[in-house]
Amino acid sequence: MGTDKADILALLRNSKDYISGQQLCDQFGVSRTAVWKVINQLKEEGYQIESVTRKGYRLLSCPEVFSESEIVSRIRTDWAGQKIYYYDETGSTNIDAKRLAEEGAPHGTTVVADKQKQGRGRRGREWESPAGTAVYMSIALKPDFAPDKASMLTLVMALSVAEAVTELTGLEAAIKWPNDIVVNKKKVCGILTEMSAELDYIHYIVIGVGINVNNHLSEFTEEISKTASSLQIESGKPVSRAAVVERVLFYFEKNYDIFVRKLDLSELQEAYQKHLINLNTEVKVLDPKGEYTGIARGISKTGELLVEKEDGTMETVYAGEVSVRGLYGYV
Repeated sequence: MGTDKADILALLRNSKDYISGQQLCDQFGVSRTAVWKVINQLKEEGYQIESVTRKGYRLLSCPEVFSESEIVSRIRTDWAGQKIYYYDETGSTNIDAKRLAEEGAPHGTTVVADKQKQGRGRRGREWESPAGTAVYMSIALKPDFAPDKASMLTLVMALSVAEAVTELTGLEAAIKWPNDIVVNKKKVCGILTEMSAELDYIHYIVIGVGINVNNHLSEFTEEISKTASSLQIESGKPVSRAAVVERVLFYFEKNYDIFVRKLDLSELQEAYQKHLINLNTEVKVLDPKGEYTGIARGISKTGELLVEKEDGTMETVYAGEVSVRGLYGYV
């Protein structure tokens, strides 16, 4: 019934007028009783649906529902998120997506959860994941390019999240190289990319995204609130999490398809640099071989950060090996 529910919801959402029960029966090839059941399920989930005899059904308001049918009813992509797995609670969406990829799930399969119990950040750090506030999503990819290109996809996703957040909130979402999303100098999103590959062949890539959407200030410890925030805290209004999932998938598909044309970031460099918070600012590069400071001059077409040192030489900084900080704090 999952898809029927999403399809009926999409039809109600996109219609300005009443839709008759008969129309729904004919369109989806189901009985009046089946339609009535779906309408009642949607009402139970919190959708306000008006039923008028001889006219049919009309959606009056969409509450902040976060469910499989709500997400599926919004998707407008060719392949990203065409198969959605939604969980109220899971260990980690990345682990789920990896399992699905191993079981043969198609390119673009996406896992979304309301709550994560074992969310992980970079270098295995735990990522706090309460229910009802954030978006946790992972997309499984099955590309046919060489494994050495995979790290660039993290930047492709960072650009996509920045574009989605900017569109939905009107806030200027910035990227702290390579892949943290920052609003008003505070982190609102982390991205974790994992890959299963042989020397010259990728089995799959999974990109996990954790976005603080409607978290309240009280949910962050004092220490965390110095560097982290949420879209609701920064914009002053709640944001639909289902809309966040849909927009991230929309922009990711668009940017991924551009990336695949040349297998580098040359056609996305300009868009990425528009969001890059480090651009033309002083940064401290925490390189195990020795720290240094310089001016960040943007990214190379393969995603490295270009840092101009005091003597005018340009260093190429590779993600994963080093950490880049602003001179006076997190960005």
